[in-house]
Amino acid sequence: MIQNLKSFDRRDSALVLAHILFAFFALFLGGIAGVMQGLVRGGMLALPMGIGYYQLLTAHGVLMALIFTTYFIIGFLYAGVARTLGGRLLPIARNLGWLGFGLMTLGTAIATVEILLNRATVLYTFYAPLKASPAFYIALVFVVVGSWMSGFGIFINYRYWKKTHRGETTPIFTFMAVVTMLMWIIATLGVAIEVLFQLIPWSLGWVDTVNVVLSRTLFWYFGHPLVYFWLLPAYMCWYVVIPKVIGGKMFSDALARLSFIMFLLFSIPVGFHHQLMEPGISNVWKFVQVVLTFMVVIPSLMTAFSLFASFEMHGRSVGAKGLFGWLKKLPWKDVRFFAPFMGMLIFIPAGAGGLINASHELNAIVHNTLWVTGHFHLTVATSVALTFFGITYWLIPAMLGREMTPLMHRMGIIQTIVWMVGMFFMSGAMHTVGLLGSPRRTAFTTYQDSADAVGWMPYHVAMAIGGTILFIGVVMMIINVVMLLSAPKGETEFPIAEASEAAEKSPAIFERWGVWVGVLVVLILVAYSVPVMDIISNASVGSKGFKTW
Repeated sequence: MIQNLKSFDRRDSALVLAHILFAFFALFLGGIAGVMQGLVRGGMLALPMGIGYYQLLTAHGVLMALIFTTYFIIGFLYAGVARTLGGRLLPIARNLGWLGFGLMTLGTAIATVEILLNRATVLYTFYAPLKASPAFYIALVFVVVGSWMSGFGIFINYRYWKKTHRGETTPIFTFMAVVTMLMWIIATLGVAIEVLFQLIPWSLGWVDTVNVVLSRTLFWYFGHPLVYFWLLPAYMCWYVVIPKVIGGKMFSDALARLSFIMFLLFSIPVGFHHQLMEPGISNVWKFVQVVLTFMVVIPSLMTAFSLFASFEMHGRSVGAKGLFGWLKKLPWKDVRFFAPFMGMLIFIPAGAGGLINASHELNAIVHNTLWVTGHFHLTVATSVALTFFGITYWLIPAMLGREMTPLMHRMGIIQTIVWMVGMFFMSGAMHTVGLLGSPRRTAFTTYQDSADAVGWMPYHVAMAIGGTILFIGVVMMIINVVMLLSAPKGETEFPIAEASEAAEKSPAIFERWGVWVGVLVVLILVAYSVPVMDIISNASVGSKGFKTW
């Protein structure tokens, strides 16, 4: 049973708010880059002062996909760990959180400066042989190591709680936080190896060339679990927070924990499905990792079943009749529910698009087109972003001892609708024109008035319109955050749902971390050891660095 806390320790609140507010600062900067990028691609804007399109593309991707998400997630996880493990963080966990925040902020500042000075125009994936300055890669090291410090703080707090509560089941929020940070730390080992042992020596001139296939393989070892690093905190909200917000209970504590363990096991050894068009990797190993990729569908469907079961159970308990009568009992005027629920709904087509991207033959059609960009924006920029916005509406007041007003709920719902309208135009146009062959990662061009390219232009204009509406949504969200900071004094609950009385108790083996990490290591070795040895032993002469913009 989670104790009913009236307020947070001010020191913990300061740590959480530092992360959350910096996240929204990065969102705003990334939004500026994004709207300018969209207007350029639609042929509606010529960039001033020598600013490059690919500079904007890099800044947009890094600030929104990496910085906004990482800061928000760490702040959210620290808040939940403090809430569920006794009411406050251990001093060492709090200090590690601040150390992590400082290192990440230093790295973010350096990386942003390098991008703005056009010394790191290497896109969000910083793919070799595109070459950035050494400072950019070193900055990435600071960001990754800083996130590790925050993760270690969560682990230490969890370990202390287990020692002082022997035989007790870990609160589900903390269990999920441990899974999320464990996956993050194991996944970032790949990108850390890439940056430390390939990209930094290469950028410093210590070596002349880089093994491009190996660097991309190490990136995507990290790149796909990065998607689930974004998604798992959203799932935490869906599983644990939303049932409480609607006045119900979780359908099953054990099912939720099992789904997170399955995400941990099957989210990492699957990076090759991002490299299906990559030469130099055997199709056999691509097939193995595609099979593992499709295993992720199972916990996703478990999640969908559990969530809608929670909704229906609550609706029936308050008198809902008929097949879908429970829908009427949901709190549609409460933005804490409305925004994440919209994120859930959007994840249905987003997840379906992911299955297409992971299918070898279909991927060959859409791989290098705007379809992929549209899919990416449905997942992280809609399902994840809207859920994070929904969390923000109660998290900031809970940290500050304030409460939302009806006006704030209305503003939040309007912002959510604006965001969805913008994404309908932008992502819908991306998906459609991607199927018509329009490539991603390119600035405005008509390819010398090619008939195909001219036919794409109305969709590019629709993308620009959608991007502009989304930027309005960004500005509205920033205004909402400012309103939350100055909301009336009061009490706001940190909503943590309890499991249904009819639910089965969670098995103790779910917290045998050695078992699950051991299984994960075996899967990683099966999926990667032979192909990586082949990439290294049969390496070509490598590639020199290129700066094309």
